[in-house]
Amino acid sequence: MSDPAPHGPDPAGSSGASDIAPETAGSADGTPDFDSMTRDIADVPAVEVITTVAVHLMSSAAVNLGLAEEGPQHKDLDEARKLIHALAGLVTASATEIGTYHAAPLRDGLKSLQLAFREASTVPDEPGQGPGEKFTGPVVG
Repeated sequence: MSDPAPHGPDPAGSSGASDIAPETAGSADGTPDFDSMTRDIADVPAVEVITTVAVHLMSSAAVNLGLAEEGPQHKDLDEARKLIHALAGLVTASATEIGTYHAAPLRDGLKSLQLAFREASTVPDEPGQGPGEKFTGPVVG
């Protein structure tokens, strides 16, 4: 997080200070106020961080399964497998920490993605061998 311009230098040669959101700009020279940013991150509850990451994994997996508006244009089952596996690990490991209220919809979304993966595969995995089933056990419709 120390680089205020993560996409490389600005071709116009600016210092990158304009890329920093006003609420995170710290000093007059345009460098970010890392103390303030750290406090902002610390104020976010763990359950919110976990569910946000899970939703990002779900969304990316759905796109890679070809479930987005563009459909098959972005279909990549290898990438979808990795994302679903990571999601299963996160949901399984954090379920007791985030509670049933938050974990149940994440489990439902995970199961839907696992079933969509099975349906999208030309050669389906054996039961218990699909993405994330190492953590969830075999998924059946």
